[in-house]
Amino acid sequence: MSQTIFLLEDDTDISRLVQYHLESAGFGVRSYLTVGQILPDAERNPPHLFLLDIMVPGGDGLDLCRRLRQNPTLSVVPIIFLTARAAENDRVHGLEMGADDYITKPFGTRELIARVKAVLRRFERPTTPSVVKFENIEIDAGAMQLRVNGDLVTTTATEFRLLDYLVRHPGRVFSRDHLLDAVWGDARFVTPRSVDVYVRRIREKIEADAEMPRYLKTMRGAGYRFEIPKAVPA
Repeated sequence: MSQTIFLLEDDTDISRLVQYHLESAGFGVRSYLTVGQILPDAERNPPHLFLLDIMVPGGDGLDLCRRLRQNPTLSVVPIIFLTARAAENDRVHGLEMGADDYITKPFGTRELIARVKAVLRRFERPTTPSVVKFENIEIDAGAMQLRVNGDLVTTTATEFRLLDYLVRHPGRVFSRDHLLDAVWGDARFVTPRSVDVYVRRIREKIEADAEMPRYLKTMRGAGYRFEIPKAVPA
């Protein structure tokens, strides 16, 4: 069964071009010229990836991204921005909104397909589900779910992938560059400082006090380390 991509692009020529090449690569595509119907359609039938323009009539791709990231059902679906807004601050803002990649126009169709496939590969779920539990935290890699105090906590796909990677290597110190390679791969718009943005978000979700973290520690001049407290003997 082919993976489905929801494409938001108001330029009909670009939309047809992108849809043609995605379908030729084996993807199913639903195209939208405006923001209006994407969220309701996605809630009924979640896609495998969103490919969003930013400047579209009657809405804003950035605002749609924000709403998707706040939706418990859709928050882990990867998002790629495909936009003419190429300034560095636009890229940083896209990252802060929760994008997993950021492609600027004009673009090559071969590169576009390669980066779509790369993002989808990053978020493939493991064939053998694996759950890590400690104290009040439960991380289910198979379901891509984080629970704190028994409550489901909404995460983006990238937040979850970074958290899961750190948790499965407890006690090891990872540099920002290492984490970029392990979690983001070849996403070109991401910088080492981008890791800090995601670390802050993760701390806000798992730590009782994000300013005094117990689990996700900063190692000054080196990077980050995840500490899983040892169980206290009964």
